[in-house]
Amino acid sequence: MPENTAQASAARIFAIRTTAGQESNVALLIERRCNSKKIPIKAIVSPQDVRGYVFLEASGPNIINIAIEDVKHIKGWVTGKVEFNDILKFIQPKPVVDIVDVNDKVEIIGGPFKSMQAKVTRVDKAKSEVTLELLEAPYTLPITVHAEQVKLISRGEPPKAKEEKPADKAEEKTDIFKAFEQLEDE
Repeated sequence: MPENTAQASAARIFAIRTTAGQESNVALLIERRCNSKKIPIKAIVSPQDVRGYVFLEASGPNIINIAIEDVKHIKGWVTGKVEFNDILKFIQPKPVVDIVDVNDKVEIIGGPFKSMQAKVTRVDKAKSEVTLELLEAPYTLPITVHAEQVKLISRGEPPKAKEEKPADKAEEKTDIFKAFEQLEDE
């Protein structure tokens, strides 16, 4: 048993450079090779947010060389040590309510409107709810669902700044009121 704990503590994470856009293919090819040749790779990680890299966990660089030898779309591996905390931020799931914003296009993945597409009109982070307008409905139908029931499809235009308009209207109102006051004084 002490040998296994020594091996677990000796495991390192290696960054493998790949062709951009081929990260998942490379990860699958490495996985197949490791399974067929019994190469002791402990983990293969291909985060969506990191382009051009796949991360492998193994006990040493010699095992990495065997695992990536002649695999298509691999450009090499980065020397140096990659800390687990460095890739943790890429592999931890982010709450949907933090990802989705107003005007984004989403797909509903749960509830009675499942598999329908909608546009986000409001995001309530405190309640973890989003208000949507169904795109496939013949008329505007606003619905409010839990944020975990939607999946982001595409980003929309950022909401336009509405702060300037109320300020202009407030100034117009004060100007009108001043005009009325002047009329009353005359």
